Amino acid sequence: MTTGSNAELISRFRKMANDDPTNELAHYRLGELLMKENEFQEAITSFRRALELSPQFAKVYQFLGQSLLANGQRDEAIQVWKKGYAIADEQGAYIPRDEMARLLVEQGESAPVSKRGSEPTNLAGDGFRCQRPTCMMGSRARRLTSPPFNDELGVRIQQNICVDCWQSWLRDYSIKVINELRLDLSDERHQKQYDQYMLEFLGLEEPAAG
Repeated sequence: MTTGSNAELISRFRKMANDDPTNELAHYRLGELLMKENEFQEAITSFRRALELSPQFAKVYQFLGQSLLANGQRDEAIQVWKKGYAIADEQGAYIPRDEMARLLVEQGESAPVSKRGSEPTNLAGDGFRCQRPTCMMGSRARRLTSPPFNDELGVRIQQNICVDCWQSWLRDYSIKVINELRLDLSDERHQKQYDQYMLEFLGLEEPAAG
């Protein structure tokens, strides 16, 4: 059974996902919470939807594969991890990439071979310069392979923000903003507040006054 604070969070993110089926962040977070509660079938559905909306979201492949394995779908989990490994390797998303490699080896599969090598510090970039003022990637910055959203903002992010900075927002900071501010992204006012934090984090516009 779902417990305590997790039940409230699951309810909140389920509402977000239902109210806005195109919100990949809501589907991702809902899947993560459901996976922790061993609700693997519903978690699989949420992760699949997140990947439909954001097929470059490397971490989702890791969690989807883990949920599939726990749900008795080993062969499909292996295929998901192999695909996710290739995507994470292309992006330079080393944490989920290496975790998926470990999971594959645990299942008796050969370790995937990186096209980049194992050390991110040795990588050359692709000539892209990230416009986020606090970006630490320098010459190692790499462009997103596709816009993270199917709108003008998504194109703007792809044109200006590197893979590592975008993933830092998506993985580390955005969930904190939603949780700490108790944002409901189905509410237009809350969505605007979320977008403002995102733009400020990425350095794409001046912080709002006040």
